[in-house]
Amino acid sequence: MNLSNLKPGQGSIHSSKKRLGRGQGSGKGGTATKGHKGAKSRSGYSKKLGFEGGQMPLQRRIPKFGFKNINRVEYQPVNLDAIQSLIENKKINESIDIQSFIDNGLVSKNDLIKVLGDGEIKSAIKITAHKFSKSAIAKIEKNGGEAITI
Repeated sequence: MNLSNLKPGQGSIHSSKKRLGRGQGSGKGGTATKGHKGAKSRSGYSKKLGFEGGQMPLQRRIPKFGFKNINRVEYQPVNLDAIQSLIENKKINESIDIQSFIDNGLVSKNDLIKVLGDGEIKSAIKITAHKFSKSAIAKIEKNGGEAITI
């Protein structure tokens, strides 16, 4: 191997791009290989998502059902056993508020919190949240705690 027979690697060199619409002499003039008329031959054409050539698209053919309530409020559930494990690990002592939930990784910053009654709570604790289930309130107050709704 020497300098006189060096070649670029296979596939690294591409043939020059076709120059379209540069006159009849080029062989690619006139319609510039786009055929005659129609949307695809025109500038600015882009196929719409789900377009099936004018046939009724699948997403419009299939029957729709159900109901999405635009006023639905989504709550992030936190069970009493998760709160009890925080107490046992000494991460919280006599009260837990929204910031404590966020700091301990139970919810994200913008979540609304609903405390649910799954599990047991063994100590009197003051819990501040956006919503409580009836069973959670009963279990919290049974141990002398307090459920504060924001």
